[in-house]
Amino acid sequence: MNIGRGEVIFENRHDAGRQLAAELSEYNGQSVVVLAIPNGGVPVAVEVASALKAGLDLVICRKIPLPLTPEAGFGACADDGTIILNEEIAKRVGLSRQQIEYEASKVRAEIQRRSILYEGDRPLVTVSGKTVIIIDDGLASGITMRAAVESVRRR
Repeated sequence: MNIGRGEVIFENRHDAGRQLAAELSEYNGQSVVVLAIPNGGVPVAVEVASALKAGLDLVICRKIPLPLTPEAGFGACADDGTIILNEEIAKRVGLSRQQIEYEASKVRAEIQRRSILYEGDRPLVTVSGKTVIIIDDGLASGITMRAAVESVRRR
């Protein structure tokens, strides 16, 4: 990964996972489950779960993009229906309730499609009583991670 000043921190997502696993080594052998936010979080999480001898599963979350600037988002949805909105951003760009719901419905449909593709009928890994480590490959605003955390709290 190349950031700002041309400094390479990680060779790739697998390397990032190995480095993260080393930082989390105190959890090795404990009652831990690692949850990956696909797509980018999966290779990172695989390395962490393997090193920590932890369970591995997915928490499928997606940002809700701004209609005219899809690389930016104003919220996020999770696979259990959790929605986190940044109302301030939505208001600032003039989104109506109908536009918000329309954009969120597109994301929910994509999450449902991915849930069927990735998980099928497989039950979710149990998180009750375990330390949960949620992994993505990066955070911009953090809103997707907030949706993931809220979703996992409801499990």
